[in-house]
Amino acid sequence: MRTIWLSLLLSAVALAASIGQSWAGESRARLILDRFQHANQWRDHVMVAAHRAGSMQAGKTLYAENSLAAVAGSIAIGAEIVEVDIRRSKDGEFVVMHDSWLDRTTTCKGEVVKYTLAELRRCRLVIEGTGAVTGETVSTLREMLMTTKDRILINLDNKLEVGDLPDMIAVARDIGMADQVIVKENLWNQNRITTVKVAMAAAGGGFQFMPIIADDAVHDAGFAETVDHAFAPRAIEMINWRAGAETLTQTGGPLFSARMRAAAVRGDWHIWADTYAIVNKPGGFLAGGRGDELAVQASLPREAWGFWADRGATIIQTDEPKAAIAWLAANGFRVPYAGTGERLEPAATASIN
Repeated sequence: MRTIWLSLLLSAVALAASIGQSWAGESRARLILDRFQHANQWRDHVMVAAHRAGSMQAGKTLYAENSLAAVAGSIAIGAEIVEVDIRRSKDGEFVVMHDSWLDRTTTCKGEVVKYTLAELRRCRLVIEGTGAVTGETVSTLREMLMTTKDRILINLDNKLEVGDLPDMIAVARDIGMADQVIVKENLWNQNRITTVKVAMAAAGGGFQFMPIIADDAVHDAGFAETVDHAFAPRAIEMINWRAGAETLTQTGGPLFSARMRAAAVRGDWHIWADTYAIVNKPGGFLAGGRGDELAVQASLPREAWGFWADRGATIIQTDEPKAAIAWLAANGFRVPYAGTGERLEPAATASIN
């Protein structure tokens, strides 16, 4: 009898390990991608995107930004998307770096484009704020993609030209993960739509394109519907600019209107809001004042993340992914994924949040 119970126990342990591996492996990315591609089935769930791979927690920088260590940390806390920034080296390699200069985030000095990849390999990433030098060097796009493959979606913030997007997608396609890649471009008029459509056609299919629209140029949902017809995106990133003297937005502005939420439901796409901070800009610069500073430093997450979720945002990009996930989950804005033993069913019908 003891042998039988031991056998059953070992089988249960093996099953649990298998489920855990599945959650950490391919099925995790597939489940995230399903929620990304079917917004109307998951209007009761707010996905979290970790800005610059997710280097911060509680206002403190734990990892070098855009680092593989930051990606691992974001995966561990349950973020669905990591956002990273792409530039080119002197010899044409795509590398992961936000600034055009190396000074702030590495041990090297000067412009990224003046360094070959071999030279960039000698630069070590540093943790901003503490200045601690890490063991990581500047990553190539391929290395970053391989780290995220089958684990999490990755949003490539193109710091180059729109014409460079097809080559980025080609790298992802070469390693079999183009569908996990989200690329984005700013759109503000029909001419820009036409330009970006040419680049998207050159890139081929099989990846996720997310338009960005901002309320300094776009003032109603009609333009988002035009964008929807042009690209059939699964998400549109909305920017609500904040001027220095403005108080907190009370409505979210024209891009977070009832009409926009209705347009999102009709088009089956996510409204993506940004709450991360911009250096030397007012708090919540991209979010009508309702950014991460308000959520964490002022301890008012309801007035930041909750505000945008209430106005239809089903993806929030933040510098504080751990805190955002914890608060959203505790307040009914997150639906657990398979493998957690909790409820998985999506909403029965689409709703306008």
